[in-house]
Amino acid sequence: MAYWKQFATCCTRVNDKYYMASPLDTLPEEQQLISALLDLMKQEQQCLIGADTDGLNAITPQKAELMNQLAVLANQRHELLGAAGQAGSEAGMQAWVDTLGDHAATAGWHQLLDLTREAKELNRVNGMLINKQMTHNQNLINAMRQPSSAGDSAVYGPTGQAAPGGPSRRFVVG
Repeated sequence: MAYWKQFATCCTRVNDKYYMASPLDTLPEEQQLISALLDLMKQEQQCLIGADTDGLNAITPQKAELMNQLAVLANQRHELLGAAGQAGSEAGMQAWVDTLGDHAATAGWHQLLDLTREAKELNRVNGMLINKQMTHNQNLINAMRQPSSAGDSAVYGPTGQAAPGGPSRRFVVG
């Protein structure tokens, strides 16, 4: 049974014949998915710059779905690498591709790595934009909670309610 399980994870069945699958088999789909992810991340960046929360809410589930699909394909590639006697990792894939001596295989792998690096950089920049916006929001909240001088009182308390003794609308009659 263990043999069959290993055989089934590294082979493809076509018309009742089994063919050995290759770790390269997932690369075209991984490249397509990461390209789609990059497009979404660029849209996400524009939404972050424009403070478009509706746009972010629409992008987030799509991004999560692409990430899940990419994880499934990477796991498949890692299993196939293991079946081929290599470490189930990016380093294992590089070692395996190097042993092939196939320029197209090397180019496909490097293209996926380049797209991945681009996605990581875009993710880093988007994270910085998020942190900047969070800091800005926290500063606004702090400004509303803390009086500007010793004689003033805060506009809002910790619960978000108007602070007692805060600015009032008393009129002087006279």
